[in-house]
Amino acid sequence: MKIVAVTACTAGIAHTYIVAEKIQNAAVEAGHSCKVETQGTIGVQNELTTQEIAEADVVIYAHDIAVRGQERFAGKKIVDIPISVAMKNPKSLIATIEKKLGK
Repeated sequence: MKIVAVTACTAGIAHTYIVAEKIQNAAVEAGHSCKVETQGTIGVQNELTTQEIAEADVVIYAHDIAVRGQERFAGKKIVDIPISVAMKNPKSLIATIEKKLGK
């Protein structure tokens, strides 16, 4: 499965980047490809390309503030969760997505 994600927290510092790494690691451990865009205090990093979004099976928004550029994901399956959910149990998040998508 191809996963793309966007992380953004209120402070835009630690949790944005910690959760990006946790989602990435959990997805790869489960055998999926994953790219995570961060929207932090220093702006957008690791920005998702149009092709990566088009090829994605699912988009994860892990955030506590508005995700910028949501129109890029129109028509995609989206999992929209508070950043704390991905922080606490990223493996469970990926497993739930697998189950719901049958992958």
